Amino acid sequence: MKKTSAFLLGIPIGALNILLGAGGGMIAVPALKKCGLNQKQAQANAVAVILPLTIISLIIYTKKEYVNFFDSLWILPFAAGGALLGTVVLEKISAPLLKKIFAGFMIWAGVRMFMKS
Repeated sequence: MKKTSAFLLGIPIGALNILLGAGGGMIAVPALKKCGLNQKQAQANAVAVILPLTIISLIIYTKKEYVNFFDSLWILPFAAGGALLGTVVLEKISAPLLKKIFAGFMIWAGVRMFMKS
């Protein structure tokens, strides 16, 4: 993928992450696959891309006083455990199944958002 394409894809990835608190990976994974990465590599690299964006989001949200660390601190140990579990599962799951799970999650998230609005 050329630098111009990466730049143009990076804009919506960052915008979705800031606006929605998630969703950048839904663009990052297909974009990274177009760069030649397989499904597992694309998903793992999307996490690496989203981490710095999440830190930027945290800084912005903290400055705007949207973040209360004590309100979200209780979930951190469980999220860390889930991340470790996800790493183990990623190594053992087939790429086609992983792709289907990713697609199913995107559909579920979209339907849920429509139903709650």
